[in-house]
Amino acid sequence: MPERTATIASRVGLHARPAAIFAEAAGEQPVEVTIALAGTPEDEAMDASSILSLMSLGAEFGTQVVLRAEGEGAEDVLDALVKVLETDHDAE
Repeated sequence: MPERTATIASRVGLHARPAAIFAEAAGEQPVEVTIALAGTPEDEAMDASSILSLMSLGAEFGTQVVLRAEGEGAEDVLDALVKVLETDHDAE
């Protein structure tokens, strides 16, 4: 299963606005995407399109997370979602 590691760039972490932006982006993808803190077992990954799941991760600024997806276009989807996480949405 393809995966990517991303570092949370938003100063407030993956909470409120950044979580909503990422959840929407993940939900628009043609494949299911999961997210977990780096080092978390794959079977404990959460639905990346769920705001509640994202906020329960407790991912703060600088935290590394792992995104996983499977299916046609998964590599491109993961690349696009990494860019979303590695953008400081609080600076916009």
